[in-house]
Amino acid sequence: MATSISARLGLLLTGEIVDTLDVGSVNYPVNFGANYNFSDGTGGDQAKKIWTDTRTLTASSSENLDLAGVLVDAFGVTLTFTKVKALIVTAAAANTNDVLVGGHASGVLFFANANDIVKVRPGGMFALVSPDSTGYAVTASTGDMLTVANSAAGTAVTYTIIIIGVV
Repeated sequence: MATSISARLGLLLTGEIVDTLDVGSVNYPVNFGANYNFSDGTGGDQAKKIWTDTRTLTASSSENLDLAGVLVDAFGVTLTFTKVKALIVTAAAANTNDVLVGGHASGVLFFANANDIVKVRPGGMFALVSPDSTGYAVTASTGDMLTVANSAAGTAVTYTIIIIGVV
């Protein structure tokens, strides 16, 4: 059975900056949107698979997500990503601790250095998108691990992760 994907990822910000003056006020509307549409394939603006999961980490624990040959999609197919086109991590609002993303010695992937870590605060989100044909390269054994950790003791954290990529 052949599967294909299509995905639309968007970020929309609308806001207004208002300054009250002696007589009247000044309004500055802020409207920003970034939209990404992925069709089935391996080139620019294309991907082959989407992997999603909601996971829970006990207090002070971590896990290494192997992007090359361990993750299983919704249809029971083991995925071996070669490129990541989008990564989204959301932390549950009920979390007390942060969700830490990154910091694996052999899995730089999205980061400039192996010890780089992003904190995702409770209720927050972290997203990376690379719609070009290169994406973020995944190299089995040397650049395929994504570490996700609970930042502290005391309570568990729950997070949702979505990876759009090429296999």
